[in-house]
Amino acid sequence: MANLRAGLIGLGAMGRHHARVLREIDGVDLVAVADPSGDKFNVAGDLPVLSSVEEVIAAGVDYVVVCAPTHLHEEIALALADAGVNTLIEKPIAASSDEGERVVAAFASRGLVGAVGHIERYNPALQEMRRRIEAGELGEVYQVVTRRQGPFPGRIADVGVAKDLGVHDFDSTAWIAQSPYKSVSAQTAHRSGREHEDMLLVTGKLNDGVIVHNTVNWLSPLKERLTTVLGEKGTFVADTGTGDLAFYENGSIRIDWDAVSQFRGVTEGNVIRYAFPKKEPLRLEHEAFRDAVLGTGNNIVTLEEGLANVLVAEAALQSAGSGGLSVEL
Repeated sequence: MANLRAGLIGLGAMGRHHARVLREIDGVDLVAVADPSGDKFNVAGDLPVLSSVEEVIAAGVDYVVVCAPTHLHEEIALALADAGVNTLIEKPIAASSDEGERVVAAFASRGLVGAVGHIERYNPALQEMRRRIEAGELGEVYQVVTRRQGPFPGRIADVGVAKDLGVHDFDSTAWIAQSPYKSVSAQTAHRSGREHEDMLLVTGKLNDGVIVHNTVNWLSPLKERLTTVLGEKGTFVADTGTGDLAFYENGSIRIDWDAVSQFRGVTEGNVIRYAFPKKEPLRLEHEAFRDAVLGTGNNIVTLEEGLANVLVAEAALQSAGSGGLSVEL
C-alpha cells in the first residue's frame, strides 16, 4: 500500500518538530509544507515553502497537520474539511469554543478524521500512570493536582496561559480520571504587561466527584510539569518533563497505641520509582493519528475532547472574572 501523503501548515517552533517526526514515521511521506512567514528553521528540505492552505490541498494530501497560530485554526481547519482532508490540529482546537464547535461540526458532517495535538496524552509517565490506575493499583481516585509553570515563551501572542497551557492539564486530568469537568472556580493574574492572563489557578470537581487543582503560569524561572494523583492506596507522581513516574504507597503498619488508633488515616509506606519504556510523545501522537486515518487505530484526542478542554478554559476565565465564583460546565 502506498504511503499516506501528509502536509504541514506552520513551520515555527512546533512545526519544525512535526516536520521531523512526519519524515521519521513509517507509512507517511511529507509532501507539502506551508507558512506565509517563511521557513526560519530550515525544515522544508527540498520541498517548496507554500503560502496557503489551498496550495497544500492542491498537492494531493491525505492529511494535514496544522501548527499555525491559534487565531488561524478555525479558518484553516474549515478549508481542509471542505476539501475532505483529515486534519491534526495543534492545541488548542481554536481560539474560542464557538470556533471550536464549528470545526467539530465540519469534520463530523463529512466523516473525516480530526484530532487535537494534546501531546501530554502520549507522555510515557502519564500513559504508565493511566495503565496502572486502570489495573486497580491506586484503587479509587480521590484527587488530581497538576503544576505546569515556567518562563514565558515569546512566540505565544494570541491567547493566554489558560488556552495555551491550561488545556494540557484539563485534558490529562479528565483523561486520567476518565471523567469530564463538572465545575471550576478560578483566579487569574496579569503580571507581565500582556493582554492575556499569565497565571491561572483552578480548583474544580469532575463528574465522578474527583477533586482537581490546576496551577499554570508563565512567570516562574522554575520549569515544572507535575501531575499528582491521590487514591485510596497511595499517590502517583508523574513528571512529564522527564517522563518519570513514582508511587508513594500507603503503609500497613499496625498502630497499637489506643489513643491514636481510633483516628483513621494512612501511614508512609514504600516508595517506588518505575522503570518502563519511554518513547517520544510527539512520535506516538503522530503514529496514533496515522493509524486513525488508516482505520487501524482509535487512540487520538478527538475534536470533541479538544473542544471540551477549551470550554473548561473559558469557564475558568469566566469564574476568574466573577471573583472566583464556581462555574458549572
